[in-house]
Amino acid sequence: MTSNKFKKLLLFILIFGSGIVTSCNSQSADKSKDIIADADGIQWMSFEEAVKKSDAAPKKLFIDVYTNWCGWCKKMDATTFKEDTVVKFINENFYAVKLNAETKDTIRFRDKEFKYIADYKANELAISLLSGKMGYPSYVILDEQFTMITPPVQSYLNKEDLMPILHFFGKNIHKEKTWEEYSGQPKSK
Repeated sequence: MTSNKFKKLLLFILIFGSGIVTSCNSQSADKSKDIIADADGIQWMSFEEAVKKSDAAPKKLFIDVYTNWCGWCKKMDATTFKEDTVVKFINENFYAVKLNAETKDTIRFRDKEFKYIADYKANELAISLLSGKMGYPSYVILDEQFTMITPPVQSYLNKEDLMPILHFFGKNIHKEKTWEEYSGQPKSK
């Protein structure tokens, strides 16, 4: 590259590059704070908003723990979380939470503040919900008292795999039967 072309490229980057970086950063920050669903989609909300809603009208929380770089998380958003039966069931039976595991925002729950932990590259809430096993996508279900009622499920799930889990916990079948009895699967050792 000639010196003149290099100077023009450098000048272009200096003038326009910072605006591009600022624009990208503000867009990603906006996405983590303002999670809005399509009119016909899952009504995603922040953890704090879901807690507030559940305090007023108790309902279980379905928490999708994801990261911005996770390809399988994006596939879940584009496929499984767009399926009509999944959307309808989640919206009717849960407050749906999108939790970016790597958010640097402080999340408040009751008297505790959950902060970003650099060593884990994750927020304390995500670390706590996933018991330190940071795999994505992950799903956690909390009951109306915010108690975890299932260990984290970590994997891409299609509609056929996700619906039995949602139904088992969303319809309180877990209070009457074991997962093995419900699903017909042998108990793992």
